[in-house]
Amino acid sequence: MKDGMRYPAIDQLVTKTNSKYKLVIGAAIRARQISKGDKVLIEKPNSAKPIGIALEEIYENKIEIK
Repeated sequence: MKDGMRYPAIDQLVTKTNSKYKLVIGAAIRARQISKGDKVLIEKPNSAKPIGIALEEIYENKIEIK
């Protein structure tokens, strides 16, 4: 089973943003939105934590980091 910060892998995520810095900032902003009550954009996330959910959304192209 996929869990916690191990899914999706950092190598897979960096390909979505081409920058670890953009990835970290974008995921933090999105995680804050989720923790404040924004709708989760994926069905059945593997993670229960907002940061994990944000990373899954990025990986599944539900949000775009510019």
